[in-house]
Amino acid sequence: MDQLWAPWRMDLIEKGPAKEGCIFCNLPRATDDRANLVLGRTRNAFAILNKFPYNNGHLMVVPRAHTGDLGKLPREEYAELDEALRTAIRLVGAAYKAQGYNVGMNLGQVAGAGIADHLHWHVVPRWNGDTNFMPVLGDTKVMIEHLHASWDRLRPLFEKEFSTVATW
Repeated sequence: MDQLWAPWRMDLIEKGPAKEGCIFCNLPRATDDRANLVLGRTRNAFAILNKFPYNNGHLMVVPRAHTGDLGKLPREEYAELDEALRTAIRLVGAAYKAQGYNVGMNLGQVAGAGIADHLHWHVVPRWNGDTNFMPVLGDTKVMIEHLHASWDRLRPLFEKEFSTVATW
């Protein structure tokens, strides 16, 4: 029998004590971007790899403002977030040669938001045939690249186009 290796998913089983505050507020303020999977920051947004990805390169674009209400984002912050989202899609495409994307946001817990109090867009790269028998019959997704390898691939691209802001 072949073995599938996805050690980061152990966090789903061994959650440990809940951390204080919002991860989308805390992680971009931390200093170890690789450990926290932060790819880059702009003044009002940041990009971070999803710790539990649907596909390799699955990332999130997150506003700095802590809100779960899209209507409460000021227009200028929304505009910057929108540009960060467009840039992230382009960079994932450059790194992974994606043939398509799922891009979306779950607004509210009942809509599937795991972190309902802080808006975040998901960017999931897709390729023809990326859904095979494993997820369909085996209810198992095969991830071919470790999260830190994904970070290593994407970070240089984000460093060129997302400016790190010291005020975080």
